[in-house]
Amino acid sequence: MVSVSIIGASGYTGGELLRLALAHPHLEVKQVTSERLDGQFVHFTHPNLRKRTQLKFVRSEAIEKCDLLFLGLPHGSAMGRIDQLATLADRIVDLSADFRLRDASGYDTWYGKPHSNAAWLGKFVYGLPELHRAALKSAKYVSGVGCNATATTLAIWPLAAAGLIDAARGIICEVKVGSSEGGAASADSTHHPERAGVMRSFAPTGHRHTAEVLQALKLKNVVTDVHLSATAVDNVRGVLATAHVFVTPGTQEKDVWKAFREAYNNEPFVRIVKEKAGLYRYPEPKILSGSNYADVGFEFDPKTNRVVCLCAIDNLMKGAAGTALQCANVMMGWDETLGLEFPGLHPI
Repeated sequence: MVSVSIIGASGYTGGELLRLALAHPHLEVKQVTSERLDGQFVHFTHPNLRKRTQLKFVRSEAIEKCDLLFLGLPHGSAMGRIDQLATLADRIVDLSADFRLRDASGYDTWYGKPHSNAAWLGKFVYGLPELHRAALKSAKYVSGVGCNATATTLAIWPLAAAGLIDAARGIICEVKVGSSEGGAASADSTHHPERAGVMRSFAPTGHRHTAEVLQALKLKNVVTDVHLSATAVDNVRGVLATAHVFVTPGTQEKDVWKAFREAYNNEPFVRIVKEKAGLYRYPEPKILSGSNYADVGFEFDPKTNRVVCLCAIDNLMKGAAGTALQCANVMMGWDETLGLEFPGLHPI
């Protein structure tokens, strides 16, 4: 068994990671941390884990060495502690934004302050297996992936990989997101009377996850403008990305189909959803709750050379904890799907 600990396990993502790790056939959860909840049983905070574990939270300074360490710290926390944290485990998966970007200047641009430990950026592999599986196999350090970046990138990746994007026209993407994306800490924007029933634009421009999408496109030498907007909707879980991508003249629908099939037919957690009839003929986040699947689809408009690319995920799973465990499976040389087999529920 591989010993695993989670630093920062009291939030929604930490709770999902713990749920997954407890059921994983090759992992033994050693410790989970929370400064605020030190000494309390985990199931007081994550009630779905009653009778699944008798673990109690400990403070992070009490953490012992383990084989695999997950970091669920707030953005900006891991970068200042990574030298010390790296002494605790041979392999680390950090779910925050602290090591997602390869170019340190991106933190000034997109996060509003410089990276405090830029020398570590090159040591981390970006943790989206569909793009970086080969590098993950030998990685010691893996970064988290933004949930909105995950949905947007997976939506448009087939067209980028196939060389079909008309880079001169740019990409426009709208992501609709549930309230759990805001985290477990309360704020004015998550107060129920203010949050319930909303369709609220909260990042019409300048969303931080844009940087990750641009970084992904460069892997295929696609340099284009990406215009990403985010809207809060009345879901708890889920992201639906709707990306408008202009393709090169002469592109036909069969070319788009070929691009999606070549990109995803062999991917264990990406499903192409494009049906001619039925309620679920396009990707739908609702049925993905609790699962690590990403459902992708598209609609082609030949009059404008526009492909509307869609991707639905559970932001806490494929957008965070699920992908983190998927990366860990790849790092350890295990079957990529271990501990992630749950397909979601219907109806829900």
